Amino acid sequence: MARPPSLHFEAAVTRPLSVVFRRGEGWEGHDYTVEVVTAREGLDAFDVVVDFRDLEAALDRHLAPLQGKLLSDLGLAGPLALAQRLLTDLAPFVPAPARLKEVALTDGQGRRMAVGA
Repeated sequence: MARPPSLHFEAAVTRPLSVVFRRGEGWEGHDYTVEVVTAREGLDAFDVVVDFRDLEAALDRHLAPLQGKLLSDLGLAGPLALAQRLLTDLAPFVPAPARLKEVALTDGQGRRMAVGA
């Protein structure tokens, strides 16, 4: 009997973030929704992609020192660099076989920028 194909699942957590960055000669402050997307084939024994309590706690720890900060003071060139840093920093908090698929920032006007693994 043939084994049925494994199903692909994705799940995300979101958090708000307010930061400031330089654009040209001016400054821009933005409120973003940070979205962290995880993926895996099949589900775990509890029928979930990952334990979101752990992922949410890790995301909260990484975002807290960024709130209201100037990104250049944190060594970041802008929002895309911020998303890339979060992708790198949060990947270890997603246990295999799940993986961190993407980190996205969406501003108040619905503009979304994302970086993927």
